[in-house]
Amino acid sequence: MAIATVFFDFDGVLSPPKAGTAFTCEFLAAQTGLPYDALRAAFEPHRLALARGQVTRDETWPLVCRDVGRDIPRELLTRAFEATPLDRAMFAFASSIGRRVKVGIITDNPKDRMDVVRRTLWLDRVFAPIVVSAEEGGTKDEPLIFRRAIEAAGVPAESAVFIDNVQENVDVARSVGLHGIYFDDDQRDLAALARELLALGVS
Repeated sequence: MAIATVFFDFDGVLSPPKAGTAFTCEFLAAQTGLPYDALRAAFEPHRLALARGQVTRDETWPLVCRDVGRDIPRELLTRAFEATPLDRAMFAFASSIGRRVKVGIITDNPKDRMDVVRRTLWLDRVFAPIVVSAEEGGTKDEPLIFRRAIEAAGVPAESAVFIDNVQENVDVARSVGLHGIYFDDDQRDLAALARELLALGVS
């Protein structure tokens, strides 16, 4: 069956930092002078629940501030989300593919972060659907989000490809029937990715 949709992961693929939480904490550490390790330790207890949509930022942010011993303005967190970098070459590559097949995003992320990132980086101009774990109630370590993604795209699993920088996530996508491609986020070899897609009939 011909490929109709190519799904990209966000953090580590479209955005060079491997993890959104790490980048956010680096930004906040630079802006506040708080130790990075203290920020990561404060974020970590809430990371998965936020990604699964089980709690909201309004519920967890006071706890983060309590644990770092400072009332960090929410506006600063929003600025951290707005500063999320985009791999321009990868974005251009996805845009090019999008002239021939549908391109989408499947990402493990809190809703508030992805809302800001989508708006700041104009992701909806290129990608549809954008499937966010917090909105689906499940992360990429289980099949649910991939089933929801192909439903949203309106395509059978065997006509979709998923690209991710975590092999385990690729394996879960394959278990649902999607084609999976592992992308090495250290090498960031776009030419190799293009060859793998070409082998599946996507040019």
